Amino acid sequence: MTLRIYNTITRRKEDFIPLTSGIVKMYVCGVTVYDYCHLGHARAYVVWDMVRRYLETKYQVQFVQNITDIDDKILKRAQEQNTTMQAIAEQYIAAYDEDMARLNIAKANSYPRATATIPEIIELIQQLIDRDYAYVSHGDVYYAVQKFPTYGKLSGRKLEDMQAGASGRVDDREEQKRYPFDFALWKSAKPNEPFWGSPWGDGRPGWHIECSAMVRSHLGETIDIHAGGTDLQFPHHENEIAQSEAAYKLPLANYWMHNGFVNIDGEKMSKSLNNFQTIRDLLTVFDPMAIRLFVLQAQYRQPIDFTEEAINAATKGWETIREGMLFASDFGERWGWQQIDPPLRHEVSEAIAGFEEAMEDDFNTSVAISYVFELAKKLRAERNSLSHTGETAASSETLFKDWQALSYMTNILGFIAKISDRGVKPESLSETEITSLIQQRIEAKKTKNYQEGDRIRDYLKDKGITLIDRKDGTTSWM
Repeated sequence: MTLRIYNTITRRKEDFIPLTSGIVKMYVCGVTVYDYCHLGHARAYVVWDMVRRYLETKYQVQFVQNITDIDDKILKRAQEQNTTMQAIAEQYIAAYDEDMARLNIAKANSYPRATATIPEIIELIQQLIDRDYAYVSHGDVYYAVQKFPTYGKLSGRKLEDMQAGASGRVDDREEQKRYPFDFALWKSAKPNEPFWGSPWGDGRPGWHIECSAMVRSHLGETIDIHAGGTDLQFPHHENEIAQSEAAYKLPLANYWMHNGFVNIDGEKMSKSLNNFQTIRDLLTVFDPMAIRLFVLQAQYRQPIDFTEEAINAATKGWETIREGMLFASDFGERWGWQQIDPPLRHEVSEAIAGFEEAMEDDFNTSVAISYVFELAKKLRAERNSLSHTGETAASSETLFKDWQALSYMTNILGFIAKISDRGVKPESLSETEITSLIQQRIEAKKTKNYQEGDRIRDYLKDKGITLIDRKDGTTSWM
């Protein structure tokens, strides 16, 4: 089998051939650290973690993900909270690390920060000026997009249709530009803002230039894979290409990969629509692995719709997978099993053939997961049989092979199962008692006795029971 990847820049699936045999250089655009990460971040970083894990079964992967720690939004948040840009950045970097750890997203090999890449950024900007792709204007430096004939080749947009101020990242000092669509590489210092010295005066870098500088300094002038969300195709990735390829006369990346949007009940997630879901809020209600399953049940390029029905289905699906993964913990010892973690591919090659065929087809996890469910359901059924009759339909050897295959696949998909996390109803309350309390809470809310409703909710929460209020007025629990 040959891995095929949909390449955004060519708009077709292509055989994946790395620049250097046995090595993959992969760069993923990271977070701007001014707020907590949201469900869109979860979708992106779960996806690229999955891609990396699969690539690591074949190659040595050098995985770099940047952190934008100087930006207008960070400065605005610092001013609102009467603190420093650095303090805000550190706060949300720590929060990001916590959220990613709970989702079992492996750490990158390096996380370069914009503020630690200033010398490389200045060097690259000077190169662009020397090659006549950039110019200085009133202490700012702008990229001259008309100098780059193929500008727009990634997004497929025509220059006359573009807007330089997209994403709110470019200064509105339009009169300083030679051409309206030129974008800022360096911004002159404003009062009461951090700045760095440069040949063009004190200031700070624009958003797009940092990734071009980081890719070169950490991975080289041309890399194998550059990845990010669909929303980054334009202007961010388009501008990265213009910067890097003008400076080095080489392709920035051979393969461009972009994950699809996240919708909330059919609408694109955004703060303006008040449907913004942070990862940490979701994790107070849902298992991290259920969120991971929700993300991976769709092929990464397709949009996904976050609805109550979808996340509840993912929660139930994760329970099935978890029970299969925990089969060895429950019964392996009696047969003398010794876990191989991660399992060796050649020992389970037949059982994972369909799974790998789907993964080789542009990481089609929507199909790959069907093979995971197939084995998980089989092991769960055998577990139930062992619990009730002490017998199984399959031999110990077959069950071991099935469990090893499941372990191999779930390791690639990034699932982890802990005995302590196994979903069980609290012994202190029966299901009848729980149902009765929920009904009491519903009646309290109908009579506007919100204090009593909150008391019941908090009481159940203390017992390990989370209530989910549905749009139709009913309440479920988990």
